[in-house]
Amino acid sequence: MEEEETQNQTKKSKIIIQIPSYQEVIDNNESKSSAASLFTPSQTFSQAFASIKNSEFYTPPPSTSTASSSSSNSVANLPFSSNSSVPSSSRQNVGSTSTVQKSNAIFVSHRQKGNPLLKHIRNVRWNFAEVIPDYVLGQNSCALYLSLRYHLLHPDYLFFRIKELQKNFRLRVVLCHVDVEDVVKPLLEVTRTSLLHDCTLLCAWSLEECGRYLETIKVYENKPADIIQGHMDSDYLSRLNHALTSVRHVNKTDVVTLGSTFGSLSHVMDASMEDLARCPGIGERKVKRLYDTFHEPFKRVIPIRTTVPEAPDQSIPSSNSLETDAPAAEKEIQDGRKRQKKEPEVNIKSALSTAFAKYSDKLGKKKAESNQKNGEGSVSQNESAADTKS
Repeated sequence: MEEEETQNQTKKSKIIIQIPSYQEVIDNNESKSSAASLFTPSQTFSQAFASIKNSEFYTPPPSTSTASSSSSNSVANLPFSSNSSVPSSSRQNVGSTSTVQKSNAIFVSHRQKGNPLLKHIRNVRWNFAEVIPDYVLGQNSCALYLSLRYHLLHPDYLFFRIKELQKNFRLRVVLCHVDVEDVVKPLLEVTRTSLLHDCTLLCAWSLEECGRYLETIKVYENKPADIIQGHMDSDYLSRLNHALTSVRHVNKTDVVTLGSTFGSLSHVMDASMEDLARCPGIGERKVKRLYDTFHEPFKRVIPIRTTVPEAPDQSIPSSNSLETDAPAAEKEIQDGRKRQKKEPEVNIKSALSTAFAKYSDKLGKKKAESNQKNGEGSVSQNESAADTKS
C-alpha cells in the first residue's frame, strides 16, 4: 500500500510539456493567414461572406412561397379589416394585432400614451397595440377620442382621423370630451362631421364618464340589443300593474287592493267615486285621479264663442240692425248645441268598449266564413258521393 501511494504521488508531481518543432509552428501560421477574414478585402461578395455561412450564427432565410402564404393568411384573419383594404401600417404588425385580438381587452393605440383617460378604464383590461383608431372595442367597433379644447386648436383633426378608418368598422364612435365652457359652436362642428361620415357621437363631461362609455361598449360587445329593452310579464297582474301605475299617485299596493276588490280592470273603470273611496289605502286624491282618468274625454271640448254684435254709432241709432243681429246670434248658439249632441263625448271607457265590439265583430265574421267554407266542402263531398253511387 505504501508503494502504491508513493507511485501516485510521483505521477502527480510529474508534468510533461510538449514543445512543437519549428516546422509545425510555420505550418500553423500559414494556415491562420490563409483563412478568410472580414477585415481583409476579398475579390467578390460571396468570398467575403463564405465564412459567415459556415458559422453557427447564420440561419438561412425562409423561402418566398412560404413567406407570402403566411402573410396572406395573417392578413385574411385580421379582425377589423378586409383583404382588399388593409393599410400598410397594419400589415406590418398583423401578427401582434391578431394575437392581441383573441384576448378580451380593449386595444389602445400608441397615440393615447399619456392620456389620463386610461386611468379610469378599470373594469376591462386594455393593452397597447398597433391599431389605426384610438380604441378598438371589438371586431366591428372602434372609438376615436376627441377633446373640444383640442378641436378648437386643430379643427381638421377629426376629419382626417375618420378618413383613416375608411370602412373597416361597422360601429364608429366619436367620444367627445366636453372640457370648455362655450360648447355651442365647437360641438355643432363635431356633430356635423360625425353625422356626415356615419359616426356615432357620445359626449362626456368628465374623464370618468369617458372610461365608463368605453367599458360599457366593450362589455356589451357580444350581447343582443333586446337586453336593453323593457320586458313585461304576460300574466294579468303584471299588465294590471303596468296599466294602473301609469296613473299618478297610484302604487303597486293600491293595484293589489283594487284588483282584489273589483276583480278586473273593467270593473275598476265602471266603479263610482264612492266605491273607489271604500277601498282601504286609497284617499280622495287617488280616487279623483282614477275617476278623472277613466271618464275624461279624449277630445278637447272647444268652447263656443258667441259673436257680439258691433256697437252702432250713437249718433245714428238704427233699430233694424239690432233686430237682424239678434236672430243670427241665436242661430249660431243653437247650431253649436246641435253639434255637441251629434258628437258624443269619447272617454277611455267608451273607446275600449267600441274597440272590443269591433274585435268581436271581426271574430264573428271569421267564424261565419269558416263555417260557410266547411258547409260548402261537405255539400260538394255529398254530391260527389251521390254521383259515384249513380
